Amino acid sequence: MTGTASSPSTALVRHLVVDEGSAGQRLDNFLLRELKGAPKTLVYRIIRSGEVRINKGRASAESRLQVGDQVRVPPLRLSEPDAQAAAAVPAREFPVLFEDEHLLVVDKPAGVAVHGGSGVSFGVIEQLRRARPEARFLELVHRLDKETSGLLLIAKKRSALTTLQDQFRQRETGKTYSALVIGAWPAARKVVDVALHKYLDAAGERRVRAVGADHADGRRSISLVRIVKSWAGYTLLDVTIKTGRTHQIRVHLQNEGHPIVGDDKYGDFALNKALARGEAVPGLRFERMFLHARRLAFDHPASGERIELAAPLPPDCVTLLNRLPPLPAAAPSTDTPATP
Repeated sequence: MTGTASSPSTALVRHLVVDEGSAGQRLDNFLLRELKGAPKTLVYRIIRSGEVRINKGRASAESRLQVGDQVRVPPLRLSEPDAQAAAAVPAREFPVLFEDEHLLVVDKPAGVAVHGGSGVSFGVIEQLRRARPEARFLELVHRLDKETSGLLLIAKKRSALTTLQDQFRQRETGKTYSALVIGAWPAARKVVDVALHKYLDAAGERRVRAVGADHADGRRSISLVRIVKSWAGYTLLDVTIKTGRTHQIRVHLQNEGHPIVGDDKYGDFALNKALARGEAVPGLRFERMFLHARRLAFDHPASGERIELAAPLPPDCVTLLNRLPPLPAAAPSTDTPATP
């Protein structure tokens, strides 16, 4: 069932019937999806006050919906700023790498958040919903950092969402990222098994740090690393994550002494500025983080078929690699040949 919040002049009680696309969803999430533009505080207030009913009975925010349930929604009068904010989300499609009736996989550009929140008014999912008003269900299966580009998986049915999220939790998916790091990554370092601890800094920003395996708040995190190519001062890596912790790749690589190029949270800030100004690589400005979700493998939620998708490196990343200085040629040996 789809719908939008009523305008002040047409506010009426609405009765929404739950279809299979929304079955199993929490009431609060259902309303936030249906009442586009309504603030979260308003949604939770009308639930607590009993103005929202399921099959004529009171309900809580955690109530799970079933097919055929009737949800009563009281008249909502959005303030002008709220209505303007809802209308301000621009419709946008993203490059599609796979799509059927169950799921959608897009190639997310760097610099675009996957969803609104924390100072971001909208992201990929809000823009897709605006571009596809006929879509009954569009939900993120997983997340990518705003600064990271690449493969993003979106469910078009609740059954697909739960099945795919179970695969992510059980580590049955394959996720590989391309990361350009500073320095020469040691070829023998193929596994990074370092616990991570998530915390808030003094400004309230989310941060992650590497901690000992016995740290009370640490969570075991594993990344598999393979060298793809080396340049003078840089190494391109394939990083496959076996756990999906916040900022895992960024912190693992930084903790090993090889931060990701352009990382504004854990990187080499002086080099990042030099790259952005076109000084580190003369004449070329590079102003993003070089982390790209290039490969994603999972079992299709309906057919069970193994799906493996790949997203090519963005043009700005390819251009940077083509301009990096090559490794110096190996010096000729001066050893005297041994006498037989």
